[in-house]
Amino acid sequence: MATDPRTATNPISRFPAGFLWGVSTSAHQIEGAADKREPSVWDAFTVEPGRVKDGSTAEVACDHYHRYREDVALLAGLGVDAYRFSISWPRVNSPDGLDFYDRLVDELCAAGVRPVPTLFHWDLPLGLDWLERDTASRFADHVSLVADRLGDRVKKWITLNEPAEHTLLGHALGAHAPGRQLLFDALPAAHHQLLAHGRAVQALRAAGAADIGIANSHGPVWPASREPADVEAAEFYDLLLNRLFSDPVLLGEYPQGIGELMPGDVSADLKVIGEAVDFYGVNYYAPTRVGAPQGEEIEFGGLTLPAELPFTVREIEGRPVTDFGWPVVPEGLTELLTGFRDRFGDRLPPIVITENGCSYPGIDDQDRIAYLDGHIRALHDAVEAGVDVRGYFVWSLLDNFEWAEGYERRFGLVHVDFETLERTPKASYGWFRDVLRAQR
Repeated sequence: MATDPRTATNPISRFPAGFLWGVSTSAHQIEGAADKREPSVWDAFTVEPGRVKDGSTAEVACDHYHRYREDVALLAGLGVDAYRFSISWPRVNSPDGLDFYDRLVDELCAAGVRPVPTLFHWDLPLGLDWLERDTASRFADHVSLVADRLGDRVKKWITLNEPAEHTLLGHALGAHAPGRQLLFDALPAAHHQLLAHGRAVQALRAAGAADIGIANSHGPVWPASREPADVEAAEFYDLLLNRLFSDPVLLGEYPQGIGELMPGDVSADLKVIGEAVDFYGVNYYAPTRVGAPQGEEIEFGGLTLPAELPFTVREIEGRPVTDFGWPVVPEGLTELLTGFRDRFGDRLPPIVITENGCSYPGIDDQDRIAYLDGHIRALHDAVEAGVDVRGYFVWSLLDNFEWAEGYERRFGLVHVDFETLERTPKASYGWFRDVLRAQR
């Protein structure tokens, strides 16, 4: 895929004043220093043979724990307004674990980069279980502890990252930690994460926080055809991957037919889950084309989808794909955001794109530049269409441990040599730096 010629000949339009530009990472994927924290479900998962494609673990990862000053200098050189990172619950549980985040936040503030922590990004402490209701209460206690320590400097908070993926991949299909294959019996894990989000909002409000959101993954769902069976399958997929996680947060209700499948006093829980948020984080990568079930397993995006699912995921033809095999569809972001505006109306708070990025090899990563250029322009189209978007975070600052893919997929603006841990800014780093300068 060649670089979009608009990059050079047609500058990206300016976004509104105060628009927040940033990059994102997560603790388990970059920090390393596994000896300085308690184990997580991902530590147990990655040592099981065959779980990670290259047999690797995140024991060292990018060694951000020891090299955070170097990484903050990269952020400052990039010129971002904010850095979205996650706080490892297992590290906070260990002696002096919060000291690391104290140092990181101080370093960010000194560099003029706003810290935007995510309080859970999949690395659940070993021994806890999202199938258990009590985990939501334990999470609220964790959030209170972190907010008490960092809240004097941190003003923008994200509760959870992608509970949809953590439920689907970790509890329904077994492709991620904790490796369960429960299919629809995984729904309690979704409910308890959403309940944890609501209780985290309450804990943060009690600590004085006034800028709180969640990072949910979303994408348009396209039926494979206009045949009723394909349309029905697509609607179900949309419910499962989009509305199941947006409607409780934004409307205080589950889609019809879902609430009765959840455990506990769902009506009371929804009052907590629906606690008002100040922004709604959207992680966007691609649309999904969905059709009726075909009675057989299919391979999609590195996953094996079982035959008993009431849908199949189909290829989106005629589009370039990333190194991960994901289709590149920038206008899908515009479609998604305008659809959210239409669906939720005045119940939709300001939106922040909390993740958007792509996996490609190499340091002269022209494909990544074209991808980001197209998606930023698509985001501006949504703003022009009246969607209240307040920020955009690229995934990711660094090449990292990409979960079950190990180190084979590279999403970073900065190349990491996983033998020497040397950081090398890619062409996309320089390109994004120049975009940000032009936006000032």
